[in-house]
Amino acid sequence: MAVKTAAARLEERWRDILSVHARAMCEIDRVLHPHGLGASDFEVLDILAVESPEEGDHCRVQNLVGRVHLSQSALSRLIGRLEKEGLVERSVCVEDRRGVWVALTRKGRDLHAEVLPLQRAVLARVLGD
Repeated sequence: MAVKTAAARLEERWRDILSVHARAMCEIDRVLHPHGLGASDFEVLDILAVESPEEGDHCRVQNLVGRVHLSQSALSRLIGRLEKEGLVERSVCVEDRRGVWVALTRKGRDLHAEVLPLQRAVLARVLGD
């Protein structure tokens, strides 16, 4: 039997991570689809729920960029779609007119609370021992 090199072990580990990520994202997409959400939609709602837990709290879109696995333009389109569906609201930052705030609406908070157990159950299945 051939001995695996460090590079081969590293590559194998990387492929395993990608495989787990792909399985989790596909499964999350599947369970959230009946609720009109995908995995990336949920990630944005979930981050907003954590970052701005109180009604009326908001988060700068720039703060989301490094936390979701989307380009800035894709994130902007996703937020636009969530806004169109009444799940989030956007507003311009008065201190910095280039900045944009985003906040969950009541509808967004309710939907997040409804689907959170579904997403967490997928994570438990996919990532559990």
